[in-house]
Amino acid sequence: MCIEIIRTPAAYSAVADMSPEKSVTADVDGEENLLVPPLNFSMVDYGIFRSGFPDTPNFPFLETLGLRSIIYLCPEPYPEVNIQFLKANGIRLFQFGVEGSKEPFVNIPDDVIRRALKVLLDERNRPLLIHCKRGKHRTGCLVGCLRKWQNWCLASIFDEYQRFAADKARVSDQRFLELFDVSSIKQLTSSDS
Repeated sequence: MCIEIIRTPAAYSAVADMSPEKSVTADVDGEENLLVPPLNFSMVDYGIFRSGFPDTPNFPFLETLGLRSIIYLCPEPYPEVNIQFLKANGIRLFQFGVEGSKEPFVNIPDDVIRRALKVLLDERNRPLLIHCKRGKHRTGCLVGCLRKWQNWCLASIFDEYQRFAADKARVSDQRFLELFDVSSIKQLTSSDS
């Protein structure tokens, strides 16, 4: 599923200033409001961010990122309040429904991850946010596949995955990352240029 919303040229000029002194906003009465990032929020690479599911209190923070796209990795419908936020901010939604099952029955569909990775690698979609429910397993698998595409060693990919998954790290996710073949993705991106 993809919701396309056209942004005005002024929307593209927004540049996120993430310096500590810019982490507070003021409301109409002059009271300060903290910007609250979503659970497990982190920068992955220039113009690529990851997190758990963003909720209404996270919207002002997300506005500072100037997002063009969101990659949503859950099969459940996107909530209406989030859809309205996307429309109001000209953000495209790319939904890739990966079931969030528990081990030992984890099935990560290779073709779905490939399609999501293709969206992720298209610079026209950036800045973008990748998220699932908690920003651990499904998001970790997609980010891990990106790291393979970037020629990271497996030890570093696993370390990053485990940092976000913590005590919930899944051997099946790490096996998926180890066996994922990025050669077809590399051919796609080189033929696109």
